[in-house]
Amino acid sequence: MTDDLLTGPLHDRHLALDATLGEFGGWSMPISYPGGTVAEHTAVRETAGLFDVSHLGTVPISGPGAAAHVNTCLTNDLGRIGPGRAQYTLACTPSGGVIDDMIVYLAGDDDLLLVPNAANSTRIVSMLAEGAPDGVVITDRHRELAVLALQGPRSAEALAAALGAAGPAVADLDYMAFTDIEGGSVRICRTGYTGEHGYEVVLDAAAAPAMWDALLDAVRGVGGVPCGLAARDTLRTEMGYPLHGHELSEEISPVQAGSAWAVGWDKPSFWGREALTAERAAGPARRLRALRATGRGVPRAGMTVLDGPDGAPVGTVTSGTFSPTLRTGVALALIATDPAVAIGDELVIDVRGRALPVEVVKPPMVPSHVR
Repeated sequence: MTDDLLTGPLHDRHLALDATLGEFGGWSMPISYPGGTVAEHTAVRETAGLFDVSHLGTVPISGPGAAAHVNTCLTNDLGRIGPGRAQYTLACTPSGGVIDDMIVYLAGDDDLLLVPNAANSTRIVSMLAEGAPDGVVITDRHRELAVLALQGPRSAEALAAALGAAGPAVADLDYMAFTDIEGGSVRICRTGYTGEHGYEVVLDAAAAPAMWDALLDAVRGVGGVPCGLAARDTLRTEMGYPLHGHELSEEISPVQAGSAWAVGWDKPSFWGREALTAERAAGPARRLRALRATGRGVPRAGMTVLDGPDGAPVGTVTSGTFSPTLRTGVALALIATDPAVAIGDELVIDVRGRALPVEVVKPPMVPSHVR
């Protein structure tokens, strides 16, 4: 672990729990805890898990016309939601590649909060500020706010127990809805990155240790555990959720990545609109596909996908792992659209010179319980 990595407000808590720490987006973050990634993954699928994701950026945007400004920059259409709702959206390059994907919380026309990825937060702030109209204030609070994620089928029960009197109403939020409690200092949203019922909590960094303690006690009370980023990765891969730098990048557009649903195609302007509209009309040269191994082996990012055991290359694995739920290897891969590949087709992944047979499947690869 290098000394120049950033640490979040819960770093001491993770050390006390004997977490295995690793670098993620320039931050020292918990990768797993002593029980192991499979146990953490299983807890989220069966009971509840608590993640520290305070490496994520936090960018309040305020002032007259704040929402209108953001809507001319990011892909999704804020007109689709109202105050008190959150939305998944993308920031794209002029050529249609993805600079970052993020959640935007809309409190009002002049009050938003963006939660971008750690490595891209500063760039997103700079890009939004460059064209902001007078009166729109964009603030980088990356080091001042913490983000926690409570996920799993018993997460509502755990949240209600941790929050006391405020708990039951907050736990009953609709999917992608949020509310502020404790005088507006704590924001809780019904969202997450695991495919399970869950919540994300944004609050002042100074208040994060006490909130972590309360949530972790409640999670353990329903049979859950603290979880690291390794479990977060296996959980999201089972769901087919993209990870920036793997399924989304400046070389991979939302049309290719299956994220076109997060584009407001009828909006007159957003970053990358012309290129994305053209690609959508022509059809992408490759598309993201979910693959499930039918033989023994674990696919990994960067491996080549072939059209048969001795066949020609047709794509590249973007994410690959062992699925603790399915007990087999799973992958996401960018696959050429010519010739077309359909659900149920059989392909092969070159795993260090050995042919691993896989089936093209429809994501999510395990049932989703987010709504």
